[in-house]
Amino acid sequence: QVQLVESGGGLVQDGGSLRLSCTTSGIIFSANTMGWYRQAAGQKRELVANITKDGDVDYADSVKGRFTISRDNAKNTVYLQMSSLKPEDTAIYTCAASYFKYLTEDGTGSEYKGQGTQVTVST
Repeated sequence: QVQLVESGGGLVQDGGSLRLSCTTSGIIFSANTMGWYRQAAGQKRELVANITKDGDVDYADSVKGRFTISRDNAKNTVYLQMSSLKPEDTAIYTCAASYFKYLTEDGTGSEYKGQGTQVTVST
């Protein structure tokens, strides 16, 4: 059974930092592209960051320079370090995994996904 479990969300002030973690089981972690989606209230889901099995990373323009995605294959875990957080970063953040090289932009493909963790940035 595939499981992706996120942790690290919470409430933070404008300009603050958080680190999200996603621990997986039931997949060959090292063979997967991993990524993070987010969905704000009333908005469609968007791909925030992803990292391929080879370590290539990509970010949405809205988070470039502020967010860093990384992975630890020994721990089957992917991380999202978020800095200089803004109120518009408030959303549910969901971890995803795919054996394909690329994740879909809106998460409607065959990606495995977790339940999500809430991130709220206050003014």
